[in-house]
Amino acid sequence: MVKLESLKKSSHFKVALKEKRFNTDFFSIFVAKNFIKSKSKNTLKISFVMKKKIGNATKRNRIKRKLKAIVLKLSKIKGAINYNYTYIVFGKTKAYKEKHNTLLSEMTKIFKKIK
Repeated sequence: MVKLESLKKSSHFKVALKEKRFNTDFFSIFVAKNFIKSKSKNTLKISFVMKKKIGNATKRNRIKRKLKAIVLKLSKIKGAINYNYTYIVFGKTKAYKEKHNTLLSEMTKIFKKIK
């Protein structure tokens, strides 16, 4: 089982946000080589971020849950996600009403580009 570990310090966010960026209509992913040493091999450094102007807390949390579920699903597929990177996922408003399968295919395309 893969453990998702979130970034905690603002300095970690600043380093990761200066690296590569991949955009879709539903989310943006910032990618940086792992600069933080993790304790175990099965740890994925990933943070889910939402802007307040997207909507109220319920809407933002629902988008976060959708994106997190997709990442967990992809992590079960061997080789779908590279664990040597740190990821920051910014959710967008369109992800709220979009179907799970569409978001899954978009996320899969992005993670294939990262390899």
